[in-house]
Amino acid sequence: MTDLSPSPPATLNLDLDRVRRCGFPEVVYAAGKTVEETCAAAQGLFAAHQRALVTRCRPEQMQALRTCFPQGRFCERSGAMLVGQPPMSHGPIAVISAGTSDEAVAEEAELTALARGVAVHRLRDCGVAGLHRFLTRLPELDDVKALVVVAGFEAALTSVVAGLVSCPVIGCPTSVGYGVCNNGHTALHAMLACCAPGVTVVNIDNGFGAGYAAAGIALQGAPMPGAPQG
Repeated sequence: MTDLSPSPPATLNLDLDRVRRCGFPEVVYAAGKTVEETCAAAQGLFAAHQRALVTRCRPEQMQALRTCFPQGRFCERSGAMLVGQPPMSHGPIAVISAGTSDEAVAEEAELTALARGVAVHRLRDCGVAGLHRFLTRLPELDDVKALVVVAGFEAALTSVVAGLVSCPVIGCPTSVGYGVCNNGHTALHAMLACCAPGVTVVNIDNGFGAGYAAAGIALQGAPMPGAPQG
């Protein structure tokens, strides 16, 4: 007889040693997890490290996490949550989004860097269709240690930015765009083919990976003036 009873919840096997090996705790990727699994993982990581970062939450997961962590920082657009945000010690990095439609990915990049104790300077809606919006703010990037460019469509903003700044640039393509934009593949290929030297590219919609890498660059440098030590 076929057993139609629901499967038992997956057993958590949290990597509590990752903070020692890599300098940052395991992050909860909520996509594909149940509400119970998501909350249990976040609670386990918070108990071990006094902080937890959760990405790609569905609304019902976010609602449950709000109950578990009323003190957390919640980003509804990206479905990300951070509890136990550390003081800002390094940076800043900058996260530039080409358009409002790219904001969910940019928001994920920002929260990831903040979770690592890196300050973030945000420039929004700076796409090349109105390039003056970026050029007028270029002086604000003089002190950034790394820069994330979040763009869809043909992702031209990445090449433009990389040709104007001296810090490392991380391109983060998004799945925004019509037809031949092909769910972000055109943006990805354009960033990989960028003629400006030194551009590094992460996967489509991977704001977490872009923010994590930019924060890692900033953490290799000296702390910000007046930043808490230790």
